[in-house]
Amino acid sequence: MKITNVEAFWLRCPIPKEKQHFSDYGLLTDFDMTLVVITTDTGLQGFGEAKAAVGSSGVCASIVTCVEKEIKPLLVGKDAHHITRIWEHIYNGTRDHYALKRGRKFPILGRRGLTISAMSGVDTALWDLKGKALGVPVVELLGGACREKMPAYASGGWAGTDKIGEQLLGYVSKGFQGVKMRVGVMDETVQESVRRVRAAREALGENIKLMTDAHGTFSVPEAKQFCRGVEDCNLYWFEEPISPDNRHGTAEVKASTSIPIAAGESEYTAFDVRDLIEVRALDVVQPDSAIIGGITEAMRVAHLAHAYQLELAPHCWGSAFSFMAGVNVAFAAPAATIIEFSLGGNPMMYDLVQEKIQAIDGMIEAPTAPGLGLTPNWDFVKEFKQTF
Repeated sequence: MKITNVEAFWLRCPIPKEKQHFSDYGLLTDFDMTLVVITTDTGLQGFGEAKAAVGSSGVCASIVTCVEKEIKPLLVGKDAHHITRIWEHIYNGTRDHYALKRGRKFPILGRRGLTISAMSGVDTALWDLKGKALGVPVVELLGGACREKMPAYASGGWAGTDKIGEQLLGYVSKGFQGVKMRVGVMDETVQESVRRVRAAREALGENIKLMTDAHGTFSVPEAKQFCRGVEDCNLYWFEEPISPDNRHGTAEVKASTSIPIAAGESEYTAFDVRDLIEVRALDVVQPDSAIIGGITEAMRVAHLAHAYQLELAPHCWGSAFSFMAGVNVAFAAPAATIIEFSLGGNPMMYDLVQEKIQAIDGMIEAPTAPGLGLTPNWDFVKEFKQTF
């Protein structure tokens, strides 16, 4: 099964006005992603997602160029079955032969950021290909599902104090027993974030899991103040309290509170996550398969979480392809207990593929379709493909 072509498409789709929302990123009006397509000499195709940014919007032109101009020449003619070998080849570049001979990394200079994001899409597409070739879901290739079903939590929660309870209860009415809301600089003050959380908990009652996500926007003192203000609200976790550039500050926040701290969606490779773990910065690890280095590296993070007795909760805010990559990793990982399910306006989750993605009564069943189990809607791709 030789690789004959590697393509990347930057897709930008408008979010319907009634589903747009304000956050610390402003009004989100479009959703972007990079669709990576790998074709083999058998005619089989695999699909993956690479991200230019963690959130909904981001210019993906550089990702497309990296995939097609830098990575494609390394892959054409390679056996698509050799996923780990290909990952190491891209990551180590011209010193690849030293890495394999000596059993340690000799990475290229661009060992973070753009290259790793591009690799993420390529790697996920290779796993999709292999699953299809063998007629099994990716989770089977990762060791099999640890459970038949997993709970999902509804990810959203941008409403103000007077409406946040109603908004989150709307998620609960769909069957979700866990919900996540945004806090941080979008609220202008720490006190307003605290008020919104307390209003949310009052509306939800005690039996619904409640998570908060600051998108890394608090300072260390503000994050500590927020934690003190919601200490009695029984938060399941507090996500990205401060900038991911300040892992020691995140560790300081964690040491100051009993609220579990979650992070990892902005990290590249398992080495970054290892560094967070070493300074005791988190309780919940959140790799994004479209950024961390694909399914291969997400599973390496899952093994770290398992070894250090941390919870794994893959970041699944993206297209259907990164969502299903995260789902397959979560089902294969003993440390994972819950899956993120986007409740924001997300055409890439629902319109990009032919299959219907859903959580039934707040639960997601273990994948059974070959590969990632997804088929692109090529009319959608053609309509929203960006030229540059």
